[in-house]
Amino acid sequence: MAGDLEQRTLQRTVEVEGVGLHSGDAVTLRLVPAPVGHGLVFVRSDLPGKPQIPVHADLVSDTSLATTLSSGAAKVATVEHLLAAVVGLGIDNLRMELDGPEVPIVDGSAAPFVQKMLEAGLRRQGEGRRFLVMRKTVTVAEGDKVASLSPSDALRVECAIDFKHPLISDQRFSMALQDSGAFVRDVACARTFGFLRDVDRLRAMGLARGGSVQNAVVVDDFSILNPEGLRFTDEFVRHKILDAIGDVSL
Repeated sequence: MAGDLEQRTLQRTVEVEGVGLHSGDAVTLRLVPAPVGHGLVFVRSDLPGKPQIPVHADLVSDTSLATTLSSGAAKVATVEHLLAAVVGLGIDNLRMELDGPEVPIVDGSAAPFVQKMLEAGLRRQGEGRRFLVMRKTVTVAEGDKVASLSPSDALRVECAIDFKHPLISDQRFSMALQDSGAFVRDVACARTFGFLRDVDRLRAMGLARGGSVQNAVVVDDFSILNPEGLRFTDEFVRHKILDAIGDVSL
């Protein structure tokens, strides 16, 4: 990423199939190469007129346990893992076509998206990239949660979490996205996670209907319920960094 000043897209179209984490509905995602200056745009291919939803902070309509973008009556939910994969690979121009309202959760990480895009191949487009540069530090706090963005000559993400849980307390991780290798190696395969005690409440709210140990790390009061265990000892904080990269891309 850093040092590569040319815009990039995919060499060819690829598809990812799965279910929505919260809706539980089957959905197909098509990742389609786009021209210079196109940017990152979602397309609801199942709706009349195939409405487009550009990837932009102004279009965030909900952040309840996932990030949702809306434009008019069209919306697309749970965008953060896919956007982290796109940005982590340094892709600037892409059409992301969905035949439903939610990005497939696949295995709960960004790795399936990364794998498909690397299989397709990346293509430099011969035009310079555009950059958003932080001029001063911006901090947002809500209760005991704090997020801060500061000027830097590269994208570096640092995260600390403490869920007051025997398995998820005082985890810290930091990484610099100098190239896509760091993203792929260190955070792309870190999965989303949830607590068993919250499942019934979330489903009563119409959330997590597609969630399972196939697409999330599930934790009870003392243990990991996934038979295969964790991918990293600190997989929880690494996934929060993945989410942050996806959301900051907006």
